Amino acid sequence: MRITYAPWGETLDELVDVARRAERAGAEVLWVPELHRSATVSAAALIGATSHAQVGTAIALAFTRSPMVTALEALDLDEMSGGRFVLGLGTGVQRLNEDWHHARWGKPVGHLRETVRNIRLFWEKATTGEVIEAEGEWEPIRIRGYERPYPVLRTDIPVYVAAMGPAMTRLAGRIGDGWISHELCSPSYLEERILPELHAGIDAAGRERKDVEVVVSACCSVADDAATATRRVAGTVGFYASVRTYAEFFAFHGLADQQQRVIDAFREGRGADYLADSVDAAMVDALTLNGDAARVATQLAAYDGLADAVKLSPPTHGITPQETRAAQDEIITLIAELTGGTA
Repeated sequence: MRITYAPWGETLDELVDVARRAERAGAEVLWVPELHRSATVSAAALIGATSHAQVGTAIALAFTRSPMVTALEALDLDEMSGGRFVLGLGTGVQRLNEDWHHARWGKPVGHLRETVRNIRLFWEKATTGEVIEAEGEWEPIRIRGYERPYPVLRTDIPVYVAAMGPAMTRLAGRIGDGWISHELCSPSYLEERILPELHAGIDAAGRERKDVEVVVSACCSVADDAATATRRVAGTVGFYASVRTYAEFFAFHGLADQQQRVIDAFREGRGADYLADSVDAAMVDALTLNGDAARVATQLAAYDGLADAVKLSPPTHGITPQETRAAQDEIITLIAELTGGTA
């Protein structure tokens, strides 16, 4: 498995510094999210600070930019990086798209399929002067009289699709160069729920399993003290448990009652970042990597043979920046131990 990392920084300067450290430690890909920062701006910052690790968005919101803007940003980032960029796209949820961004939601699977099609079509024809045109229910495109006067480094920038539900996971198998999970995805869920749907999409498209990189995300908390490791990551579990959309995910792990307790606390007025007190140790153990370095390495090994890469990320919800930094330092040390890099 490839070991990859999602660096955290309270400032962009800190984010860049952590990315450099993670690259030295041996992380093969550096991933940036989109919520509190722009994914593409963060990616540009990391690209300028690193030399050989790939830099990817995990994930950029697919519907809050036009496909053409996304395609242009990806071309620029790929040029900046010398061909190291990976475009990870996800839909987000309906409320975020419509209420926060005033973006069209549509039917997310069909909408994302047309969005990715348009991005790739633009890359293919941007410098030719040809008409760029495609019909669509959600993202029709018609560009005439356009010819990009700059060279395009690659017309086949990898596109990874973030998915957890069956239909979107099948779409990732049909059209994605990779699949990415959210921060909680156990080995059993990956094996029993995700991979069968991913294979169904791959088979339907006449592709092979090697055509799609499986990237499982794992929120990670390394500490010699077990209670500290558990406490740091509980807030992240609570954040995801507050979303009713993930009911099947928690039920699969036998955690439906525990999720409901978190949802009840959320409805009583606790913010989504402050639900750690409603999360028990069983939830943390089932859904995260936590404990001392040896225990986390063992938990990580459970993905071997199922995932092609693991994206490690530090806990961030409901803890102080100082605690996130401490957790991050331990993860970077672990990456160096696993890969033979330099912490």
